[in-house]
Amino acid sequence: MNGNEKKPQPPYYAVIFTSQRTDVDNGYGKMAQAMEELASKQQGFLGIESARDNELGITVSYWESLEDINSWKQNSSHIVAQEKGKIEWYKNYNVRVCKVERDYSFEM
Repeated sequence: MNGNEKKPQPPYYAVIFTSQRTDVDNGYGKMAQAMEELASKQQGFLGIESARDNELGITVSYWESLEDINSWKQNSSHIVAQEKGKIEWYKNYNVRVCKVERDYSFEM
């Protein structure tokens, strides 16, 4: 998580979004920020982690339940962002939904 969220206890769900961008920006950064803010207000949202280099972007969002994930997928603003992504921002993407059974970490 980005450090601001309380770490959830398993089991919970992760949505892994991997993508390759086009060269078109056209509001991508603002939309990404708006979607993160909107997602954070959704029922069952637990946190988000994201990384991008020149080739690949990976965003993992964490949720309490599959129902919460489905509600987010159906959010009207999120649907607009998804469609714009298909038309302008992404060469390709993959979405994977996973159940997190175990979670451990190391911190120095």
